[in-house]
Amino acid sequence: MFSPLITLLRARQLGRQWHDIERSIRALSRRHRQRLGLLTLRELGQASRSEFPHLHGTSPEARYLPWGQGTSIGYERARSGNLEVALRGIALWLAVAYHETKHSPGNRLLPQHRLLLQLLRELKETQAEPVRTVGQSRVKAAA
Repeated sequence: MFSPLITLLRARQLGRQWHDIERSIRALSRRHRQRLGLLTLRELGQASRSEFPHLHGTSPEARYLPWGQGTSIGYERARSGNLEVALRGIALWLAVAYHETKHSPGNRLLPQHRLLLQLLRELKETQAEPVRTVGQSRVKAAA
């Protein structure tokens, strides 16, 4: 009885946070998106190695909450004025939200998971793109 309600509330919370996270990512330069991609891959790997990946970033005493604290911590860091802190916060949020929505019961969190997969794919594709420096672009222009 309470499980569908909790899932609905969680889906709404992740949806609200998602809009801010996505807006922050879209505002980043290509170089910073590449950095974010590396940080996100690292966070995903760390979370995958833990016993409960969806609780990555959660303190041990809070393990029995309906969901972990990783997205909240990541979201707060993502709103930081310090770019490095913000990038690390976004990476944490993406990793935890990915694992949380991956095996979610019911279909409430499936749209968030699809959006996350799409964004993670874009970050991965950004990793493959070479970053051109000012000197490289001048050489290509002269050629």
